[in-house]
Amino acid sequence: MSTSPLITLNIGGTLFHTTHQTLSLTGPTSPLSSLPLPSPSSPPPFFDRDPDLFSHLLSFLRSGFPPSPSLLPSLLTEAEFFSLPPPLLSKLSLPLHFNPFALSPSLSLHLNGRDRISSVSVSPSSSVLSVAHGCKVTTFTPSLLHKSTVLTPLPFIDVVLPLSSSLGAAGAKDFPGLHLVNLLEASPPEVLHWAPHPSLANSSTVLAIGYSPNLIFSSFESCRRNSNAIVAFDLEKFEPVLEIGRKEIFAAEIDTAIPATKLSWINNLGLLMAAGSHAGPAGFSGYVRFFDTRTNRLAFEIEEKNLDCFADVAASDSLLSVFKVGVSSGDVYMTDLRKIESFDNWTLIGEGRRSGDMKKKEGLGCKMECYEKNVFVSREGEVEMWSKAAMADEEKSVMKRNFMGRGKEGEEKKKITQLAFGGNRMILARKDEMCLEVWQS
Repeated sequence: MSTSPLITLNIGGTLFHTTHQTLSLTGPTSPLSSLPLPSPSSPPPFFDRDPDLFSHLLSFLRSGFPPSPSLLPSLLTEAEFFSLPPPLLSKLSLPLHFNPFALSPSLSLHLNGRDRISSVSVSPSSSVLSVAHGCKVTTFTPSLLHKSTVLTPLPFIDVVLPLSSSLGAAGAKDFPGLHLVNLLEASPPEVLHWAPHPSLANSSTVLAIGYSPNLIFSSFESCRRNSNAIVAFDLEKFEPVLEIGRKEIFAAEIDTAIPATKLSWINNLGLLMAAGSHAGPAGFSGYVRFFDTRTNRLAFEIEEKNLDCFADVAASDSLLSVFKVGVSSGDVYMTDLRKIESFDNWTLIGEGRRSGDMKKKEGLGCKMECYEKNVFVSREGEVEMWSKAAMADEEKSVMKRNFMGRGKEGEEKKKITQLAFGGNRMILARKDEMCLEVWQS
């Protein structure tokens, strides 16, 4: 028999009796866990919610077993209202199968204000979606039914990564420090808990943020732009534990210290991929570096000093390959990560456009992301997908291209500026539009 105090709740006019011990499972941010102990003179706390759904939620808290799948979507919304922690929310989430061939635009998520969207990212653990626009961060719950917008002291946020349903990391190219931000809408009007880490140099700005199961990585560049490095933070205490690949500029040789603007973790190989490029009088140049964080050494580097340097690059953990889109040709290339130490050249996939005018910069502005066993490339207002297809006559496979959601002839779609994936969704942001386009399978 439980010795925890008995608590009575009024849910939509129906009384429920439970214990403080059961309600404490909802986590410290939930209004259910901070209810005062009952007194004879005070009425039961009232919540204007559906009592039938709450009975299933209470049963889930008591047993730990979710109800039938038909109830999960409604129960997930109820759990989000009561701010249950991510581990419990994940138990109430339907297993979502990502089918790239069935993706279609399903809804628009509108944002507050008129600032352009600068960063869109999805939490790797809780499917929380965060969007940076101007000095604000808007966060959507996994069901996309609820959102909260918080203001920050940064004049403009360039990159944001949600670490959980309530905490995110953010940075700016023109404002020093990596910052922790409370993603939940707060009251009173000091809407934000915002704390730069004291151990970081105040003169370093953030260009990119990445993550692994245990670490968060941030690419820093000094405000004088004469040095840069990648710093790894422990996810538990959020303390810097490792500095990776410090580079410094000597004299006018800017190519010696191009900062990383994209960070990706390759879990199957335990490598951190860092990529950066630079446009100068001599054209484009860049690099793709792979770091072993266990030994803090550079495992391999691909230098890009040719006419067709990458406009964007992405690593696929599932395909164990790295892909790039050429800035001049717009062609898509790949290389096998299992043979990266003997790298000779990129392999062109598809027919290619190299016969065209290389001065047109066909790939400039293209975005590239890998998700599961697919590669997605944005081209102006459209998205093309490359998927692995087996050949019938031999034990080989090739990458096949598919066009997604092509509009009618003559119909112009605004340029895609951001591309992100999570669960069974693809999220797009378009130029000058203050809403997100959500594609679901």
